[in-house]
Amino acid sequence: MTDTAAHRFIEPLDVLFLRGNKLFGDPGSYGESLVPPWPSVAAGALRSAMLAQDGVDPAEFADGALTHPALGQPETPGPFALSGFTLARRDAKGAVESLHALPADLIAEADEADRVTRLTRLTPIEPAPELQSSAPLALWPVLPQAGRAKPAGGLWLTQAGWADYLAGRTPGSTQVLASKVLWGLDTRVGVGLDTEKRRAADGQLFTVQAVAFRPGVGFLASVTGAQPPGAGTLRLGGDGRAAAFGPADHQAPGADLQAIAQAGRARIVLTTPGLFAQGWRLPGVDAQQRVSWPGLSARLACAAVPRTEVISGWDLARREPKPAERAAPTGSVYWLDELEATPEALCKLAAQGLWLADSENAQRRAEGFNRFAFAAW
Repeated sequence: MTDTAAHRFIEPLDVLFLRGNKLFGDPGSYGESLVPPWPSVAAGALRSAMLAQDGVDPAEFADGALTHPALGQPETPGPFALSGFTLARRDAKGAVESLHALPADLIAEADEADRVTRLTRLTPIEPAPELQSSAPLALWPVLPQAGRAKPAGGLWLTQAGWADYLAGRTPGSTQVLASKVLWGLDTRVGVGLDTEKRRAADGQLFTVQAVAFRPGVGFLASVTGAQPPGAGTLRLGGDGRAAAFGPADHQAPGADLQAIAQAGRARIVLTTPGLFAQGWRLPGVDAQQRVSWPGLSARLACAAVPRTEVISGWDLARREPKPAERAAPTGSVYWLDELEATPEALCKLAAQGLWLADSENAQRRAEGFNRFAFAAW
């Protein structure tokens, strides 16, 4: 599959406040940061940089008074789309390596010293007829283990490990990195402000998590349908903290689509959160669990989907919160069998994301949601 996206490496110059949907709540609670944040964070920052580069008044653009050739208007986005957004790191020679959260079907085991000893993949199996369950799919994802083991969390696959995973191989323990080697958390205390009295508001002391990335660690953003600025600085995350960005020579790993088409089965792995009308189910799945997409027909045989998350955000154009939507988390895995598709159809689907129509939720589509990768099964 040819990679035609423009890649940019985004490296924070300060701590970042990557806020989610969780309220502060009870005394003693704090605002947690999301790493990586939703792809809309990078999409918004890059689009703002494009407007600034082209000398466009952001207020006029927000009001729909003009149309940008790549960004369109807030209500009717143009061809710009964030096609990929991952954690990444850059080495001393400038090469950028993408880093990926463990997919839901990949389980890490650790020893008593919290060292990763091995990775094991869930295996879809057909349950015995005597077993009763509310699971709606024909196969169940089962972890084959000879004995109990200590699970390990907070891990990230290296680019080489991700390539092995997409090829159907189980990555090794040396192909994962712990979160603590990529970033640290810095707790900050803030004070709410009374805008009328121009002083601190009573009873509005709060605590938030700031994310301090290690040197060389940042994000890899991929854009299609437009050419973002080559280099510069961005306002990123809460409080608009500074981040530098520049071109990244990157070739995204991919599965052998020819082999997948011949095998007649595949895994779909979400690389960004999935906003699906049927909740955790892939779009276009009928009551018989049949999947029908342009150029593709298959059966949804099995799924491993972590707990649903809620996506929202702030709409700068309308100056109001975006609608809260339930999403299947990044790393959710779906097994398809009885697959009928050509390699060309698989390639086209992977390039456009899991959207049934070009007009479907155009804003979220431009922001990079519903992106996925094919993996061998």
